[in-house]
Amino acid sequence: QVQLQASGGGLVQDGGSLRLSCSASASINWINVMAWYRQAPGKQRELVAEIIDGSIVNYADSVKGRFTISRDIAKNTISLEMNNLKPEDTAVYYCNAQRGTLNYWGQGTLVTVSS
Repeated sequence: QVQLQASGGGLVQDGGSLRLSCSASASINWINVMAWYRQAPGKQRELVAEIIDGSIVNYADSVKGRFTISRDIAKNTISLEMNNLKPEDTAVYYCNAQRGTLNYWGQGTLVTVSS
């Protein structure tokens, strides 16, 4: 069992930056996929960025070039550096960890980008 705790959300102006962090209650070294998802009001949850097997990184087209996902095995954390934020980035952001059929979610952190 892994518990995930996301933090770092807040209110930022258009063009601003935020850094989200997700701390795991146990080692993430055995986790195959660590990811950030987001869910905007009235929309489905969508993948923002993921790290697969520690080295393969994927981003949603809408955030490429602006967001950077990273993983710190020693600290059991993943982070999401978000730059040049836009109002359409407003959403609750969730961290996620997966291995096989195991799928863990954090509680979400709200990011609001004002225009």
